[in-house]
Amino acid sequence: MGAFLAGPWQLDLFTTVNLVLGAAAYLVGVRVRRGRTSRPWPWYRTLTFLTGLALIGLVYLGPVAGWSHTFFWAHMAQHLVVMMVVAPLLVLGAPLLLLQEAVTQDTRRRLVDPALGSVVVRWLTDPVVTWLLFAVVLLGVHFTGFYDWAMGNHDAELFVERPLFLLAAVLYYLPLIGSNPLPRRPAPAVKLLSLGAMMIPEALVGAVVYFSPVVLYRTFAVAPRPFGPDALADQQLSGAIMWAVVMVVDTMWMMVVAAEWFTAEEEKARRMDAENAAERQPLAR
Repeated sequence: MGAFLAGPWQLDLFTTVNLVLGAAAYLVGVRVRRGRTSRPWPWYRTLTFLTGLALIGLVYLGPVAGWSHTFFWAHMAQHLVVMMVVAPLLVLGAPLLLLQEAVTQDTRRRLVDPALGSVVVRWLTDPVVTWLLFAVVLLGVHFTGFYDWAMGNHDAELFVERPLFLLAAVLYYLPLIGSNPLPRRPAPAVKLLSLGAMMIPEALVGAVVYFSPVVLYRTFAVAPRPFGPDALADQQLSGAIMWAVVMVVDTMWMMVVAAEWFTAEEEKARRMDAENAAERQPLAR
């Protein structure tokens, strides 16, 4: 661990500026919203959103990023954290709902609501489309020449690969969890099915990486290794990490969806009970 922390650190300005701007915009939105409604903004939404941004900084800045061109497991950790942890945390922060409630009524009516209800947003948040996009990005990056191209080109990694992973994952989780306003939401059973089915391409990537008898990516085959496993053992470790993380994290988000489902059903039952009680009161008199 000491050798890992003492190794190369990556601190790029693009990532740092975007993280600071993202956090500042969210916090300003929370403050502006406070002046427009008496309903408090839930603290856990702010916490999840800022935690997501902090995790981006953890994997894209510092030693993990510095070693990501040497050790496959470090680069795999970046992908897994961003696609399976960061994206859903950002979605749970409900930034679209915050935007809707922070702007003026006129701006919301003329710009925000029409945009959120548009055909484009409806299509981009369709659970079938988002599942396919997530799967295509995951499989396409790992099973084509894209991976070596991005690893050998700093601009491609910074401005194409990283945003692509984050965008695909945010769009995937957007209709599945959280309280962001969308044109329509899939049924809870569909959400659970989508999360369960996503384990298939994720496990496939992990299996191919783990069982491959050769090093799949030239970047890691030729990288000098001051310590740690050789290139093939490093690749097998990466595949094993992906397998383990997929099962644990996907199961966790399925539990979140199930909890939201149960909560919604309880609220529906309480509402029906209240309506029935209100209907019985005149009869009792």
